[in-house]
Amino acid sequence: MDTPTVKKYTPFFLHLLGWSFLALFLMWQPLSWQIQFPNSFWIKQAVLFSLLIAIFYLNVYYWFPMFLAKNRYWRFILFNFVSVLILATIIEQVKVYINHSEQMDRAFKMAREANGDKKSHDRLDYFAMLTALIIIGISTSVAAVQNAERDKQYRQNLEQEKINSELSFLKAQINPHFFFNTLNNIYALTVIDVEAAREALHKLSRMMRYVLYETQHGTVLLSQEIAFAQDYIQLMQLRLTDKVSVSLKPPVPLHDVSIAPMLFLPFIENAFKHGVSAVQPSHIDIKIWQEGHKVYIDVRNTLFTEKRTVLDESNGIGLTNTQRRLDLLYPGKYQLDVSENTSEKEFEVHLELQTA
Repeated sequence: MDTPTVKKYTPFFLHLLGWSFLALFLMWQPLSWQIQFPNSFWIKQAVLFSLLIAIFYLNVYYWFPMFLAKNRYWRFILFNFVSVLILATIIEQVKVYINHSEQMDRAFKMAREANGDKKSHDRLDYFAMLTALIIIGISTSVAAVQNAERDKQYRQNLEQEKINSELSFLKAQINPHFFFNTLNNIYALTVIDVEAAREALHKLSRMMRYVLYETQHGTVLLSQEIAFAQDYIQLMQLRLTDKVSVSLKPPVPLHDVSIAPMLFLPFIENAFKHGVSAVQPSHIDIKIWQEGHKVYIDVRNTLFTEKRTVLDESNGIGLTNTQRRLDLLYPGKYQLDVSENTSEKEFEVHLELQTA
């Protein structure tokens, strides 16, 4: 039997086990009196058992959600009190109908003659009412636990819907200027090198396919994310001069793991936006590596004081939004460090991600 099936039928088996214990208790308790009980006694016990089941589920599915869960305490107490009184009344009517008292008197008389037993069957009425009160207490506890679980599941569903909507919004914030600028660069490249323009256009279409289709699955392979980053870098280099050096070192060897899509792009996009210059020497160094179940990415770029790197940009996903994504997708499973080294004129973003 698979796990979902086991979870589905677990409550049923727990209820069945609980009622089996109660039935055993209702039989064992009187049998310990060492009295030859008449058939009327077992009929009464069967009716009592049925009424206890009715009270249990009446309290779980009606009185608790209608009253106690809505802070209507007095109505909850009143309805359960009435339930106990109705149970006691029905038991008394059953006893009269089956001539239970007379048969029990006869049984106790025989027991007293045999061993001087002084027990009286009148205690059975109190026992029934006490058992009903215990059942009400148990059913209230069960209903409270179920209600708490439903509330927890409801909150989790709301949070999941919120996360999904936020992630869809964040992923939609890919910088549109990149695509337009790349298309303009490819157009200019067609005059100089048709084959290079064709290759660049292929890379751009592959990137768009990745953004529009692959990222919709919620997770992608690490190799796919790295390939996307490589295509992005190669297209961005079409706009750069020889004064800019760009390097990307992927993991060697690479062990594919599932990660959230578009996590690396904001760091790389940020480096190209703030770490390059057309007239001054600059560099972008990207390193991605793995250790066990952790993935690391380190992005270093030249720091220009006249255009300082900021963490929140109106265009593109931005580092602040990326951190929000990480908070939603990897709570407690990531570490993001952003630092500026003014003496070395270098800006660094370091991400440590737990993937399992």
